[in-house]
Amino acid sequence: MTDAFTRQSTCVAIKDRAVLIEGASGTGKSSLALALIDRGAQLIGDDGVLLGKRHGRLHAQPHPNTRGLLEVRNLGILPFACRDEAPVALVVTLDDGAPRFIEAADSLVIDGVSLPALRLWPHAGPLALKVELALLHYGLT
Repeated sequence: MTDAFTRQSTCVAIKDRAVLIEGASGTGKSSLALALIDRGAQLIGDDGVLLGKRHGRLHAQPHPNTRGLLEVRNLGILPFACRDEAPVALVVTLDDGAPRFIEAADSLVIDGVSLPALRLWPHAGPLALKVELALLHYGLT
């Protein structure tokens, strides 16, 4: 991975594709990651991941300072199994201003790589199912 840099995101891998989960503090990024892990996703990083390019794709890796750790509100920072790397296929932002429905994903450029991006209202469940559907319908293959 070339020129890795830190991004303030939580990240999980779902069937070999990474999803970056972003949003303001307290919007539920870690809680969403926990729900996705409960459904079979693998943790890559919580509250900070390393990103870098390989073969034109953006890849996510755990940050060495927080590798294998996930903040579970009311319980603390707990250890979890951690995946070493996955190509980023989707960026999800938890946002109170998210639209009710969309016709297509937005695009977000990170380090010169264009990624499909969606905003989800953080208070409407089931968010884990919505992320899985978003990855299926809008994520990079």
